[in-house]
Amino acid sequence: MRVIDKTGEQLGILSIRDALALATERELDLVEVAPNADPPVCRSLCYGKYLYENQKRERESRKTQHQMQLQE
Repeated sequence: MRVIDKTGEQLGILSIRDALALATERELDLVEVAPNADPPVCRSLCYGKYLYENQKRERESRKTQHQMQLQE
């Protein structure tokens, strides 16, 4: 699998064991980003922070959306 670092730097193609060992050594989680790619792409990052940032982006996008109402 292709492994990408927390900073976005590609670490190359590693086996699953090596990628997990590298992530645990850096005290990060290994998250599969693109499972259908050849080879699959994984990122080593803090998963809790990743979820928080995604939720924050969704909240911000909902603030700018306008819903239209249809009159009957």
